[in-house]
Amino acid sequence: MYLDQAKKQEIFGQYGKSNTDTGSAESQIALFSYRISHLTEHLKKNRKDYTTARALTQLVGKRRALLNYLYDRDINRYRAIIKALGLRK
Repeated sequence: MYLDQAKKQEIFGQYGKSNTDTGSAESQIALFSYRISHLTEHLKKNRKDYTTARALTQLVGKRRALLNYLYDRDINRYRAIIKALGLRK
């Protein structure tokens, strides 16, 4: 499996408050970004995998909703996670 428990803890430790911080918006956005990049690579090889394409679209929507939430609540946290993940150009 591409996303094991150790990789999740690494992502949560890097972007969240601790390794067990699974609920903060930053850690969820980072996890979604990792999954989005993995699914994007899969779809480059398997372009007719429509189920994965739909799942990718849903993940992008979830990440967008969390980013909108952070933008409304705390603009500094929003800017920090955007910069850390390199989501905007």
